[in-house]
Amino acid sequence: MSDITFLQDMVSKSAEAKRQILRLCIINGPFSIADLSKDMNTSVPTITKLISELMRDGLIRDLGKHGTSGGRRPSIFGLDAKAGHFLGVDVGSKDFKIAVTDFNGEEVLFTDSIPFVLEASAESLKEICRIIREEVTKAGIEWESVLEAGISLSGRVNPEEGYSLTYSVSDDFPLKTIFQNELHVPVIIENDSRAMTYGEYLAGNNESAEKNMLFINISWGLGMGMILDGNLYYGKSGFSGEIGHFPLLNNGKICRCGKMGCLETGASGSALYHMIKDELAAGRNSSLSKKFKSGEKLHLNDVLEAVKEEDVLAIEGIETVGETLGRCIAGLINVFNPGQVIIGGRLAVGGKYLLYSIKSAVNKYSLIRVSSDTKIRFSTLGAKAAATGACLIARSRLLGLM
Repeated sequence: MSDITFLQDMVSKSAEAKRQILRLCIINGPFSIADLSKDMNTSVPTITKLISELMRDGLIRDLGKHGTSGGRRPSIFGLDAKAGHFLGVDVGSKDFKIAVTDFNGEEVLFTDSIPFVLEASAESLKEICRIIREEVTKAGIEWESVLEAGISLSGRVNPEEGYSLTYSVSDDFPLKTIFQNELHVPVIIENDSRAMTYGEYLAGNNESAEKNMLFINISWGLGMGMILDGNLYYGKSGFSGEIGHFPLLNNGKICRCGKMGCLETGASGSALYHMIKDELAAGRNSSLSKKFKSGEKLHLNDVLEAVKEEDVLAIEGIETVGETLGRCIAGLINVFNPGQVIIGGRLAVGGKYLLYSIKSAVNKYSLIRVSSDTKIRFSTLGAKAAATGACLIARSRLLGLM
């Protein structure tokens, strides 16, 4: 395990400079001392000294000489992958996923869909922690090498205080503290949409290193994460990104939050589910008709499978959701002028039907000069986004970069 005690010295100029070096390593990758000196506007001797100290701390290593065959090739430095591991856990409604990355942010483990329903009780928390430790050690990763863990949860989460409004066990002990007591490593908890956003920012297809991007998580509910000027945006109380409860619609539908006209009532998995059920009840033909008429419970996954099988009713539903969401995204583009808008979550299986209707609405409702600079695409991490993002947030938090 690496010596990271320098990070505790918040007032030290050298500690802040080391953080900046680590930040540039994470965002831009390996570097030469000359390039780093230029980027940080700091003398070569000072950079050389800082790099030497980071190598002594076990955080940076010499990757060898790179460059062309002509002239003297410089040494390149980068993060030491062996400095330790970071754990990310994406807790869903019926299962959870585990990711582990090395210090360089590369995936060394991903375990998908472990069945488990987390409840707001000490017993349930202890059990999920036991399974997490078991899965990690079973994969051959020494638990002592885990430097920090990130737990991704749906709903309203305050990372600074460590509370989740969805899984509140005790007023005296934040959820973060309970996880720490069971896992015996530092823990941060994070909203799933923000975790997905950070994962896509650092580990997704962000080839242009876009520092202004929005991530739309369209699953049963609707959430958003924001990277603004290279930083994950939280807002005053850590509850930013609640676009599902933006009062955009005049449809008379009451949202689960108790208010009327929330965007989530027209652009989400739950909206799609109820839309299809209403159409089936009205006698519309579909591959879902037989199951619906039999009285067997219909699930959102059934609707999404019907979309993939090109069922006309399901496709119409996903296009309606996309058009409604696209109107909102048009407004977001007008406000934030992002370089990218990334679509993720369960409804991303809507593929071209969802994306085309989103883009059509954006073209119709956004300012052309603004939206022409915005690329709209699907998440490249897919189901891994939240767990991977939780790993990367844990690393940034531990290193004092967030």
